[in-house]
Amino acid sequence: MKGTNGRRAGLSIVAVTLLTGVAGCSSGGSGGDGESSPSSSSSSSSSKGGGTHVSPIAALRTAEKSTDGADSAKVESTTTMGSLMAMTADGSLGWGDGLTGTLTITYTGGTMADTMRQLGTTSMEARYLPDAYYARMGDVFAEQAGGKHWIKYPYEALETLGGGSGAYLKDQMENSTPNQSVKLLLASGDVRRVGEETVRGEHTTHYSGTVEVADLATRNSSLTDSQLADLKKQLEQAGVTTETVDIWVDDENLLVKKVEQGQAANGAYSQTAYYSDYGTPVDTEVPPAADTADFSDLLQQQGAAPTS
Repeated sequence: MKGTNGRRAGLSIVAVTLLTGVAGCSSGGSGGDGESSPSSSSSSSSSKGGGTHVSPIAALRTAEKSTDGADSAKVESTTTMGSLMAMTADGSLGWGDGLTGTLTITYTGGTMADTMRQLGTTSMEARYLPDAYYARMGDVFAEQAGGKHWIKYPYEALETLGGGSGAYLKDQMENSTPNQSVKLLLASGDVRRVGEETVRGEHTTHYSGTVEVADLATRNSSLTDSQLADLKKQLEQAGVTTETVDIWVDDENLLVKKVEQGQAANGAYSQTAYYSDYGTPVDTEVPPAADTADFSDLLQQQGAAPTS
């Protein structure tokens, strides 16, 4: 009996780690709307093919609106988080009516890859729906989880992770869209135009800035004062202070590449993502209920394990 409960406790830990790994490396967090951002560098740039001078802030506001209005895109990304994990993601996301989409996530290194390998596979399918995120595990996981392959993470339940971090995680999961990266850069105090570059054969304009992570969290009005205080304390303990954000915008004012990187106590973290085929059809189905375990139930099993 103790062995069974121990395995269930381990599964709940895996469930939390999977969620925080994916959400922590999603497309930005709550970057505000950019309207109240500090002023950028006074430098201006010429738009391609014309003499009109456009400030970085104005150009990014246009890019944010265009990217948001595109409703969907194909996504490819590579993420590293110190010794915790290295992972790739590939698929499509839609955001016209709540977040939807499907990604194939593969862990290629770090302790997460080791953990997933013990569970029989280093890859999983992730499905985003307006009210929850789902992760499909392998057969080894299912054998230890009552035959169920999917983990469901209802967004409203994520605050059970504790204090400000849970509330912030909920917000990140509900807003994992490309335009959030543009908002993130708009929230920085030093937006600057780097220059014109070619990305995968497309002409783009490169912008860059540095974000104060704690200040960024403060801009999220959905967090209470207590949650903000908890989150800032957790960020300080994790050694996370600032991160740099670089984005590349094409001639249609759409985001085609972004890079976010920073330093934490357990090592450097970074994510590079490419976006293409804006407007691509996205059709995501809810996994079968009979094959789905709820994240909250796994947490309760973890709490019950020591008493058995």
